[in-house]
Amino acid sequence: MQLPKPLYCGALIKRYKRFLADIRLESGENITAHCPNPGRMTGLSNPGSRVWVSRSPNPNRKLPFTLELIEADGGLVGVNTHHPNKIVREAIEAHKIAQLEGYASLRTEVNYAERSRVDILLEDEKLGRCWVEVKNVHLRRDNRKSNGIAEFPDSVTARGSRHIEDLTDRIKIGDKSVLIFLIQRMDCKDFKIARDIDPLYHETLLRGMENGLEVLCFDTNITLSCISLRNSITFCTT
Repeated sequence: MQLPKPLYCGALIKRYKRFLADIRLESGENITAHCPNPGRMTGLSNPGSRVWVSRSPNPNRKLPFTLELIEADGGLVGVNTHHPNKIVREAIEAHKIAQLEGYASLRTEVNYAERSRVDILLEDEKLGRCWVEVKNVHLRRDNRKSNGIAEFPDSVTARGSRHIEDLTDRIKIGDKSVLIFLIQRMDCKDFKIARDIDPLYHETLLRGMENGLEVLCFDTNITLSCISLRNSITFCTT
């Protein structure tokens, strides 16, 4: 997935009210950018951190700048939660996810159940339907110098637990459901659920897996011009 061009580099002053970030650009200008991330962004909100923002061409937009990348632990981390769906879609279309091969059609943002909308729906006359939910991951709390452990979620997510239940309901009627955790950083070898942050999400996911929910985990390759799906990484369930 191509990132918007150009990106503007700066230093984070502070992130506040979840969706706002004050930044001092390299030009010396102070701006307030939209932070498209509802999580806590633990370890990614340190004042002085190097960041990159994009600028909207829409002159009527209240906040023209959007926070895209943060430098943390010596590498780039993607914080825009709007990107993972597109990254995964491009990977499916490029035949990079073997578990999702062979479907004739792909649709995005499809309403299902009473309260949910799935990120990607794959359909095929022979294979049937496959419901794909994509979760953005950027949390890392371990102290390893390399090959760290990515975690999700970074805050309690009742909505996330509900999505798992809805995906499990699809399995009960004969469909396939897949939950993809996309790690928008390059320094993690393993992935696990942050059980201490949201024990209900952990329990709901394990129950979903027992009922046939498939879980896939991938990291990404991140540059200042694009983000793409890279490797499958280990999901640690214990």
